[in-house]
Amino acid sequence: MSKAFFNYGEDFLTASKALALSRGELKGILNETSRQKIGKSQQIVSDITHSGKAVYGINTGFGPLCTSPIPPTDTDKLQENILKSHAVGTGDPISTEFSALMLVLKVHALAQGFSGIQEATLNRIIWHLETGVIPLVPKQGSVGASGDLAPLSHLFLPLIGLGKVEYKGETRAAGDVLDELGLQPLSLHGKEGLALINGTQFMAAHGLMAVVKMHNLIATADIVGAMMIEGLSGSARPFQAKLHELRPYKGNRQSAETIANLLSNSDIVESHACCTRVQDPYSLRCIPQVHGASWNVWLHLKETLETEINSVTDNPIIFEDGSTISGGNFHGQPIALPMDYACLAVSEIGNISDRRIYLSLTGNYDGIPRLLLKATGLNSGFMIIQYTSAALASENKSLCFPASADSIPTSLGQEDHVSMGSISGRKLLQVIDHVERIIGLELFCAAQALDFHAPLHSTPILDAIHQHIRQTVPHIEEDLLLNDFMQYAIDMVKKNELTQLADQVSTATRAPYRTSLSKLFDAF
Repeated sequence: MSKAFFNYGEDFLTASKALALSRGELKGILNETSRQKIGKSQQIVSDITHSGKAVYGINTGFGPLCTSPIPPTDTDKLQENILKSHAVGTGDPISTEFSALMLVLKVHALAQGFSGIQEATLNRIIWHLETGVIPLVPKQGSVGASGDLAPLSHLFLPLIGLGKVEYKGETRAAGDVLDELGLQPLSLHGKEGLALINGTQFMAAHGLMAVVKMHNLIATADIVGAMMIEGLSGSARPFQAKLHELRPYKGNRQSAETIANLLSNSDIVESHACCTRVQDPYSLRCIPQVHGASWNVWLHLKETLETEINSVTDNPIIFEDGSTISGGNFHGQPIALPMDYACLAVSEIGNISDRRIYLSLTGNYDGIPRLLLKATGLNSGFMIIQYTSAALASENKSLCFPASADSIPTSLGQEDHVSMGSISGRKLLQVIDHVERIIGLELFCAAQALDFHAPLHSTPILDAIHQHIRQTVPHIEEDLLLNDFMQYAIDMVKKNELTQLADQVSTATRAPYRTSLSKLFDAF
């Protein structure tokens, strides 16, 4: 980072900065401008509380109780009650990494000064981040409109001494940890409880994690696809720039240029330059069109999430002139739809990867034995690896039904259309996990196929990746337990090892890898 700190509510938040803040790699602060806005907004709420003017959630009940007036003496109790009554999530807790990310996103939204929050409340949330006292949040219970009500209620119960937290690797009662650290629970004032739980931070946190993981996944899929092209003696011609200038989608050009760079001056490519094969199957020659379409979806998702995490998504909104608007900025539809779209885009990366795995087993390519093993019959070779990739690809198809296509009325019909965006986000990450595994299996097979081209070499980057794999995954010559080797390859994908190694080798040898569009697709 160019700066040692981030100004909540003022600076532009990106996925990488949000993750850095949640991991303690970047320090977040409230600067004087933010504090003044926060103070003014809180004063407006205080004035409304004592004015007798009915404003939703400040001196009225919630949801269908919006016509129930709340006397000034009970408005603080109202805010505490909403955290208690709405903390009804269920299922296993999300990881503390996600909870911390939600805290970051909520502070940034509230610090913009349109929510009536107290500065002391924001300072306590920042304290939770900085001390590693991270609330536990069940993964199910949000319908993605009126905000992520249940998850956010659990996230902020510790502010009032309730709920559970993870601290120093242990799950503990929040009140006990506060006592141990010499802190008292906060007293919430007008609108604060509502401001804390209205918002899209659960959905957005899942979307941001997907942006990071999806970027690594597609970039790795480009590399592994290039390896499989080498392994199966595929043509490099479909990746020439002049072809993709005629259909210049940014994502297509990114994948095509990456693969063209990775295959540039390969001995293996040169060895079959005069072969009689006219064209390759789609899963090889259409990589730019398929991977590229997913790159385009990633770019849209990134841009949408960046808008979302820099927005104010609670309700009602308190404006600087003292006016209030009870609207629908909490509705998750703007990010639910792109996350469902991204789910399909990621699944397609897995589908085409499974097809390449299948191709590698057919024995239809010169020098590459059937099932990637010379001695088959007694040995089954890599046969069942493709069963696993097929199972994962098929499971993904069932997960591609868009969660946002469904809506169930809630709150006695007051909230009669909801986004289900929380399900979109959780589902997207599940599909990403499956496709990371499929790409790992393709990596395992591509490395085996490349072995049969020895003593010919590929390019410096692909040779280095091949050697990296062979440090933990041997060439297979007879049937043996493959599961550990499969997992090693999968871990290389999940840990982003291939793209990092490609960058290192490219820098050291000046072998081409980075594309003219890299800045666009790496900026997050």
